[in-house]
Amino acid sequence: MPFKQESIQLNHSSVHFIHYESFDPLDYLDFLTDQEKERFFEFTHDHRKREFVATRYLRHQLFGFEHIHYDSNGAPYIKGEGFISISHTTGTVGIAFNPNFRIGLDIETRSDKALRVYRKFLSEQECNRLDTSDPDAMTRAWSAKECLYKIAGRKKIDFKSELLLKPSSALTFHGGVQSKEVLATTEIHTFVTDRFIYAINESPLNLSTQF
Repeated sequence: MPFKQESIQLNHSSVHFIHYESFDPLDYLDFLTDQEKERFFEFTHDHRKREFVATRYLRHQLFGFEHIHYDSNGAPYIKGEGFISISHTTGTVGIAFNPNFRIGLDIETRSDKALRVYRKFLSEQECNRLDTSDPDAMTRAWSAKECLYKIAGRKKIDFKSELLLKPSSALTFHGGVQSKEVLATTEIHTFVTDRFIYAINESPLNLSTQF
């Protein structure tokens, strides 16, 4: 079996991961629905096929053959099962689940990529609040904003001005989504491992009068 699974629990959300190296995705087509098999054969790159199969294999462990649907904003869901969020990076797929509110999961491989481009997604105020010389701090900030984007419920969002971050502890952020005159906030937890950084919201977005 090429897959290594692990799970974490965060309040009422569960997060499930599957780690893998190289494997033949054709050996695992039995874990795909007929519709997913048709989609599988549309992919031309092996890494995309493995990622697609690993995601559906993990889905199968959690929900059986329940199909993964996508709403008009591209957010995944499974009918009758509550809210899910899917994220992946090289060799890893994650599915987060919460029965009560929309969640956003983001997985990033630890690197200096976010450090090199942080001015593209952080406001000046956020730059002053965060350690812009630390690659992990910048990756955590990027991952937290990706989490906010996934739960915002709309597209065409400016990461610098409409997705807001303020550190609330060593590993958590107070996050906000600004839309015209409406502000919604949540708490975001991040995890740092040897290889990866994860971010997920601890609570639903709630309307707020201040950030």
